[in-house]
Amino acid sequence: MRKRKSEVIAEESVACLNKAICHLKDIWEEIGIPEDKRLERTNVVKNHVKSLLDMMIAEEESLRIRLKTNIKTCRKEISKLCLELQLPMFQEDIRDTILKQEKDLRTHVEVMLREKNQRIQTLKALTEQDQDLCDILCSQPFSRSSSSVPSLEELGKFRQHIAHLADEKERRHEEFVKLKKKIILCMDDLDQLPETSFEKVVVCEDEESFCLSKENIDSLKVLLHQLESRKAENERVCGSYRESIQNLWERLQTPQEERDAISEHMTHSKRRNMEALHTEVRRLEELKLKNIQNVTWAIRNEIAVFWDKCFCSSDQRQAFVPYYDDDYREELLSLHDTEIVRLKQHYEDHKELFEGVHQWEENWRLFIELEQKAKDPSRFTNRGGHLLKLEKQRADLVKSLPKLEKKLKAEIEQWEQEQNREFVVNGQKFMQFVADQWESYRLEKEREKQERQQKKSKQTGDMVRTPTKQRFLGNTTPCTARKFNAPSSTGTSNSTIRSVCGGTVCHPPKQGNAVKTPACGKPPHQGTLERNKENICHLTVGVGGAMMVPASPQRNFSINSVASTYTEFQRDLSKSSQSKHAPGILNSTIIQL
Repeated sequence: MRKRKSEVIAEESVACLNKAICHLKDIWEEIGIPEDKRLERTNVVKNHVKSLLDMMIAEEESLRIRLKTNIKTCRKEISKLCLELQLPMFQEDIRDTILKQEKDLRTHVEVMLREKNQRIQTLKALTEQDQDLCDILCSQPFSRSSSSVPSLEELGKFRQHIAHLADEKERRHEEFVKLKKKIILCMDDLDQLPETSFEKVVVCEDEESFCLSKENIDSLKVLLHQLESRKAENERVCGSYRESIQNLWERLQTPQEERDAISEHMTHSKRRNMEALHTEVRRLEELKLKNIQNVTWAIRNEIAVFWDKCFCSSDQRQAFVPYYDDDYREELLSLHDTEIVRLKQHYEDHKELFEGVHQWEENWRLFIELEQKAKDPSRFTNRGGHLLKLEKQRADLVKSLPKLEKKLKAEIEQWEQEQNREFVVNGQKFMQFVADQWESYRLEKEREKQERQQKKSKQTGDMVRTPTKQRFLGNTTPCTARKFNAPSSTGTSNSTIRSVCGGTVCHPPKQGNAVKTPACGKPPHQGTLERNKENICHLTVGVGGAMMVPASPQRNFSINSVASTYTEFQRDLSKSSQSKHAPGILNSTIIQL
């Protein structure tokens, strides 16, 4: 087994000691020191060596004791620090030597002490921040345990608390700045200076010095609400003054120069503006009393306008007796003022209904106008698609009127349920008025239809009873229709109108170019005559079997008998263009003989 170096050195030390003793003996022998002296000197050497070794042993023993003491101390310190820092107990290796145990324990204690100091410093810094934020926000400090050393979890919660306070401070500061700006603007609009100490702190002091407590923020909101209420009240009063001034200006016919004098006060609502407007109202009221008759007539004109807007019946208008009173006095003027205010409020309350009724009346008027235009024969002479536009506009009105009536009916029913009374227009229930208008329209259409049928029957009977005969000299030739170079559609349409209104134009035969016609000419196809019996002029047979054209007075009947609307006219034109007997030419326009 290999010896340790320390053991080898120890053996060498023993050998050196023995060698030294032997050397001393030789010296003493050579010198001749007696035995008793040798014994004495040997004891001195022994005691010296023994004392030296004892001293060394004592030092090493002291070291061992100190190390064990340090180990015990460190163990106690570690246990205490683990409890304070809320850490698990330190697990040491019992197989280690005393020296290594002491070193490990001492190092661990140092680490834990640094951790403790660091936590204490962090706690101190967080506490200072918490105190500052609590002073600004007037809130309670962070609540923590009585332990002097905080845990890591506690420090984490403390940091979150600080972050929340910082966010709350930022939010309240932004809210304070916004409220402060609004308060200053309101005070400026009200021409008001800070009066209370709180208002002075808000408006005059630095923003950083203001305590951002919840109570102060709520107080700011209350103050702003009060100022806004005053501002709204001032605007309402000024608006009332302006409305009264405008009405009085119109009634008194105030010159523009006097109106411009207070124009700057007609837009703002500050205290000085309100005072100026109040002064102007008083001045105009005094003028109104002096010109009470003119003002009363002006109000009556305004009342008449709102009577028309609200569809008031004659009974409702006559119910306001002061309107017909000629004894102009202040009480009469006051009654008129009250009535115009009531009418305006009544119109505003039911404005949507009245506007809907006005819209229906306007659409109905336009519908009737278009119906009248549809009866005008001159509508076929208009170009540029005007006739098609009118027909499209009429079709749109036919669709939109029932929808509008349905909407108004629902609104009127809801209004009558809420008001518990009937909605009357011109003294009559509106929906009954609408139904009457449609019934009148239907009866008028039926009457016109019957008149057309009677007139048509009468004209047809007259032409059958009194045919016109026309004689020609020489050879009998058929009447030739005037030909046009225009396109077939235009020429056909024009020739149709001329055929209906004025008859067919016949030309006399030229010398040498007369066309011979058999005595028994072939008559037109029976189906063609039947289809065109409403448009053609009935022809009569003359000398030699020729077809004669009736006289023009018998053919000047209304074009309404041909086509009452553009749609019917277009339909007839389409049918005639598809006819196999006279393609490209309107029926009854030219008759081949």
